Amino acid sequence: MLKIFRILVPVCFHRSFGPSKLGSFPAMALHIPEHFNLGFIGAGNMAESMTRGVIKSGVLPASRICTAHGREERRSVFEKIGVNVYRQNSEVVEDCQVIILSVKPQKVKEVVLELKPLLSKEKLLVSVAAGIKLRDLQEWTGHGRLIRVMPNTPAAVGEAASVMSLGDNASREDETVVSNIFGAIGKVWSADEKCFDAVTGLSGSGPAYIYLAIEALADGGVASGLPRDLALALASQTVLGAAAMVSSGKHPGQLKDAVTSPAGTTIAGIRELENGAFRASLINAVIAASKRSQEISNGQKS
Repeated sequence: MLKIFRILVPVCFHRSFGPSKLGSFPAMALHIPEHFNLGFIGAGNMAESMTRGVIKSGVLPASRICTAHGREERRSVFEKIGVNVYRQNSEVVEDCQVIILSVKPQKVKEVVLELKPLLSKEKLLVSVAAGIKLRDLQEWTGHGRLIRVMPNTPAAVGEAASVMSLGDNASREDETVVSNIFGAIGKVWSADEKCFDAVTGLSGSGPAYIYLAIEALADGGVASGLPRDLALALASQTVLGAAAMVSSGKHPGQLKDAVTSPAGTTIAGIRELENGAFRASLINAVIAASKRSQEISNGQKS
């Protein structure tokens, strides 16, 4: 069962097998105690995007968000946002109840073992590190109040697609808190961790596939006589608009058929895409990226 969360709006449940069945439930009120602080271990682009989103959405004020960094450049970025910036990661853990681990995968074990004495069961640890499994985190921390989340780079513009999986000892309240935090930078689904390699292949790597498609559409426009800036703007807006149409609930095939007239321009273009194995190429891209994610998770470097 997959669950989609939106901040302060109804929660919908989507069953992955059988006919689609959507159900609406009362809006989810934020249950975040006044003493609650959110900390980031790692102060990179993802942590910055999440911090800005959480503050902008009103989930938490800047005064209740913490991070740490040694470089003045990154410290300055977060200080301008208004959050508490420390020198040591240990200070973040001591001051926060929910800690988001946002460091490079190869650094996760080292960082977690260093902080282990401070990671009591009262602390909820949330990892966004690719390829680091819940069982690894549980082994390193010694307890299971853990949640793993796979966001993607459109978090920078508040349009992330994030999937989370709960560790054995994470509560439904923990799930609610984390869904609201990540809901501040896009949409959030809950799924079994075994799906994460496929999630990586689709939504994790997916933005790059779409960038390539936008670039190719723009190149086609230029080849047909459009100025480069106009071609790129039209290609970007077309993809944005098409995504919004699909989000309205109609099936992509239905939407495609609605704009495909007999002997018209659209069917001529679609015929060329089919001749070029457009669908198969995208399917194979997701499968290849998913397979590579699995290899990385299993420790294969290349």
